[in-house]
Amino acid sequence: MTENHSNHSSNPLSLHQISLGDPAASAATLVPMPPRDDAGRYVVHPVVAAVTDRIARRSAPARAAYLQMLDAEATAEHPRRSALGCANQVHGFAACGPELKLTLRGRTQAQLGIVTAYNDMLSAHQPFQTYPDIIKAAAREVHGVAQVAGGVPAMCDGITQGYPGMELSLFSRDVVAMATAVGLSHDVFDGTVMLGVCDKIVPGLIIGALQFGHLPAALIPAGPMSTGLSNNEKKRVRNLYAEGKVDREELIDAESASYHSAGTCTFYGTANSNQMVVEVMGMHLPGTAFVPPDSELRPALTAAITQRVLQITSLGDQWTPFGRLVDEKAIVNAVVGLLATGGSTNHTMHLVAIAAAAGIILTWSDIDELSKTVPLLTRMYPNGSADVNQFHAAGGTPFLIGTLLDAGLVHEDVLTLAGPGLSRYRYEPVLDDDARIQWRRSAERSGDETVLRSSDNPFDHEGGIRVLDGTLGRAVIKVSSLEEKDRIVQAPARVFSDQASFTRAFEAGELDRDVIVVVRFQGPKANGMPELHKLIPAMSVLIQRGHHVALVTDGRMSGASGVVPAAIHITPEAADGGPLSRVLDGDLIRVDSHAGTIDVLVETAELLDRPAAVPGPAPVTLGRRLFESFRAQVGTADTGASVFDLTRVDPDLDLDLDPDSDPDFERALDRATRAASDRAVEVADAALEAS
Repeated sequence: MTENHSNHSSNPLSLHQISLGDPAASAATLVPMPPRDDAGRYVVHPVVAAVTDRIARRSAPARAAYLQMLDAEATAEHPRRSALGCANQVHGFAACGPELKLTLRGRTQAQLGIVTAYNDMLSAHQPFQTYPDIIKAAAREVHGVAQVAGGVPAMCDGITQGYPGMELSLFSRDVVAMATAVGLSHDVFDGTVMLGVCDKIVPGLIIGALQFGHLPAALIPAGPMSTGLSNNEKKRVRNLYAEGKVDREELIDAESASYHSAGTCTFYGTANSNQMVVEVMGMHLPGTAFVPPDSELRPALTAAITQRVLQITSLGDQWTPFGRLVDEKAIVNAVVGLLATGGSTNHTMHLVAIAAAAGIILTWSDIDELSKTVPLLTRMYPNGSADVNQFHAAGGTPFLIGTLLDAGLVHEDVLTLAGPGLSRYRYEPVLDDDARIQWRRSAERSGDETVLRSSDNPFDHEGGIRVLDGTLGRAVIKVSSLEEKDRIVQAPARVFSDQASFTRAFEAGELDRDVIVVVRFQGPKANGMPELHKLIPAMSVLIQRGHHVALVTDGRMSGASGVVPAAIHITPEAADGGPLSRVLDGDLIRVDSHAGTIDVLVETAELLDRPAAVPGPAPVTLGRRLFESFRAQVGTADTGASVFDLTRVDPDLDLDLDPDSDPDFERALDRATRAASDRAVEVADAALEAS
């Protein structure tokens, strides 16, 4: 059962009773509604409304083309398998038992496809071993059928951090998307449930499912492991190890005490940011994200999500296709949830890629504008000392979503797995005496204001991520965990082309000063854009010694990073001839997260006269040769660092656009965005506003 937060409703409800205005629920137990104007319209913050409108207008052709694709595949009346030829259909149930064969021969019962990222090496994914049986049993209870459609790879960044496997990490997102599509390509399923938690897996599952957006879909998480050694103590031991003050045995003891059982790592990194974003988008049932694996509630929620997806297939009267659920408002809600919690910078790429998969063009400028408006409402490591279990106990996602709704910072009028309206996600699940799930209104006040606060009492009046622009290009920086003294750093550059060279320089004492560490040729085209989290302990030591230090790179950082000011994802990347390729040791660099700037303080003419450094040959061992084609065609970080081009529109396609939209202008804008230029989008936005 979930934690007993203060000020709960005393009348738990079934899921259907938290539908807005349901006559079965008394006035005292209806979903609390967010602010509305005199005409009864939900009041959204003007910046949130303006950004959403700009995204919708910019995306009009691509979104219309996507929805046209979705509608062309929509079916009703009969399960999709019934459209197959007899031999084709039989191949889908040849290995089933007699009863299931009879069911699958029929034309009435809906069929779910399970896409699973199970493996028993990743702690976050190990619990999924038993989920298919739970899902199949739950489907049978409501006269449905479920089968495992396929598996997708699930790699652990914690294992590959600092090693060659990390160069496959970001690309694995698109591999997961393709594997999801392969699993669903048999076209026998009426809906899908997806089992995944970690960094690239969840975005990949979503991108893949959106290519089957005519089907309803849901994510099923596994929940976090119990709290072990505190994140601050773990960081302390790592820093001591970086200085050579503790040995390997002491370090591995600390790591083992932190990562100690099945479930997601408990810091607020990319995996747990995934769960937050998915719930704010309505892809989970309410309050599902951080229920632990060993809770009695977890298998009950898995069954409930299964049965809910079966309720919303095209065979019934609540059809909720996944591609309609993921719209412009849902994407903005995801960004707001990320910013309000100081979530992972990896999502500045993942959300752009997810949006593109639904025909929506999201830019870093949109994220930056929202970040200037959305307050920071949580303190979870690395943005504080608490972990996700403490966040969940303080009120968790139901409280967070409720306070964002009250402030008009998220859109209420969206489709969700639970039904129309995000207000349903103010509720949290509990088990009654008969082990059935009921839904209880979330607390009116946070259970711990050192971890979670309301919108009117934030930790900071701005969100956790900012975009930087300047003579080095465009970058993002996580500010939610920085001290004020680290918000602006100006220092001489020391340039490296890999992490190992940095480590040697640190160990030799060459960096014991004010320094901006430049690590280039780490972008998606150079080597797949690995995370550079192994730099952080050493750089943290330099900060503790009183030096002004920052990292500047075209690579990525772990979601667990944040205490070191890091201007990351620089685009254009060095391997593309970006300005970073012309930086020399000793150049003054200024990173100013207040002003949103990143500059090398060298005359422009001098910088352009310098020859661009070039990367060495790409390593081909340990599977990296297989990804040469990915490196050759991958897009830029600010457009999602994807190998897919999912917002391209055929200019001859007959689209049903809004009559207020100018098709010729919108098509010209789409052609500009094909070149993966965020700048082109901004120019077009300005023209749109002027018109």
